[in-house]
Amino acid sequence: MFLRTLNTLLKDLKFRSLLYLAVITLSGGTIFYHAVEGWGWLDSFYFSVVTLATVGYGDFTPKTDLGKIFTVFYLFTGIGILLGFVNPIGEYLIDRRFEKVEKKKKEVKTSENRFDFFEFLGKHRGEK
Repeated sequence: MFLRTLNTLLKDLKFRSLLYLAVITLSGGTIFYHAVEGWGWLDSFYFSVVTLATVGYGDFTPKTDLGKIFTVFYLFTGIGILLGFVNPIGEYLIDRRFEKVEKKKKEVKTSENRFDFFEFLGKHRGEK
């Protein structure tokens, strides 16, 4: 389901732009932390994701002044970018759910309004 949603959203130019921006932001953070803090690639990527997701486990923290200053600006810009990317996914999933509910309501309403000849005949004959 997630891959189908992603595939549908990738057709939208705005969403693709947000995806590219999110990838660039995470890549930039990963490269920066690898170069400045001396962390491995996986640890740098992990810290970038955890930071922008505002989880902040505390298992990694920048030790250099440059790393700390970068992290402040990285948070301010990156959180907005990441939320801008995730928001359309949530909206799409919610819209699809509402469409399914509305379709179900129409199906139920249609079946309730259906004329049943044999039921009508039974009521007029005195049957229940």
